[in-house]
Amino acid sequence: MQKYFWLITTFAYVCNLTVNLWLIIQMSLTADSPVHSSSSDDFAAILDAELDSASDASPDPEEVEEKEEEIVGDNDDDNNSDHQRIKRRKVEVYEEMVDSQSPKCQGEAPQTLGSSPKKDVCTHPGIIGGMCIRCGQIIDDESGVSRVAFGYIHKNLRLANDEIARLRDKDFKNFLRHRKLYLVLDLDHTLLNSTRLADITIEERYLEDQRDTLPDTLKSSLFRLESIHMMTKLRPFVNTFLKEASNLFEMYIYTMGERAYALEMAKLLDPGGVYFHSRVIAQGDCTQKYQKGLDVVLGQESAVLILDDTEAVWGKHKENLILMERYHFFASSCRQFGFNCTSLSELRSDESETEGALATVLKILQQIHSLFFDPEHVDDLEHQDVRQVLKSVRKEILKGCKIRVE
Repeated sequence: MQKYFWLITTFAYVCNLTVNLWLIIQMSLTADSPVHSSSSDDFAAILDAELDSASDASPDPEEVEEKEEEIVGDNDDDNNSDHQRIKRRKVEVYEEMVDSQSPKCQGEAPQTLGSSPKKDVCTHPGIIGGMCIRCGQIIDDESGVSRVAFGYIHKNLRLANDEIARLRDKDFKNFLRHRKLYLVLDLDHTLLNSTRLADITIEERYLEDQRDTLPDTLKSSLFRLESIHMMTKLRPFVNTFLKEASNLFEMYIYTMGERAYALEMAKLLDPGGVYFHSRVIAQGDCTQKYQKGLDVVLGQESAVLILDDTEAVWGKHKENLILMERYHFFASSCRQFGFNCTSLSELRSDESETEGALATVLKILQQIHSLFFDPEHVDDLEHQDVRQVLKSVRKEILKGCKIRVE
């Protein structure tokens, strides 16, 4: 009996926590988000704080036992009737708690004299670990409602399409007020270049053996990562690029690499957690094999730009894509793409800071941002489409060029 009471009490507490959590989330989305934070970051922070506090605030088994003893009393001769009475009381307490704490999923219809109360059915906008984040109900995976996993925000979080649309719309309007758009960044060959330690050539050994003699710019951008057996070189200008771009865009990392690798790279690029926060999307977050998609990005497609060196993985979003020149620092990277040439590392050289790919693309991003928020469109920003702006910029860049077709 004590075990049964403990399970019921714990379940009731978790449901109460879930309901309160959703109330907090709703209030956080109602107010404007900070300039450098989106609803996805707020969501993750709130979930972590609430779930951490749950472990500290769980009922003490001894207190539960004392309460149960108070309910049961000293009469041991009528166990069956006492057991039924305890079960009824547990249900009553649980119902009272849910009624008092529930955000009234989608609201309640007003009560009139002689009419019974009528509640709208909860739409279950999202679930965590099988439980609705709004009403606390256990949801069957076979419920027929399409949901998208957002595990990079919080483990086991899945959101319904209607809720995703609502969050995107909320975020979009907030960022328009702060004159910000969204920028999705690939890692490998776009922001950095990595190689396995086992693939370092003899000509590249100086990067390890003579590290103290390396130029400061190379030394500060080169990392040996023993935990994942790799060496990584950040692309020249990347630190300035991220700093400047963060003033104009809410930035995501999106890689086809594994999550462990993606998080290590995020630490190198953003050691202070200023630019990306929880917005690191890896291969396991993709909804289609070998394809990247904006379905797991909480940003309106009409306001998202993508930087990537590979066009094929963005089959559905090529209009959002700015194709990057690949960064091949290590010899293994050249071999991977079939280039029979000497790598930058073997030449003991590097891409230009001021005239390299990142410095060039930053100017394009600044131009697109400026055109999107042109004063002529200030009253109609919600109908602006960054894809159309990008298309016009491409035409301007190619103006006067003659393309020969053979």
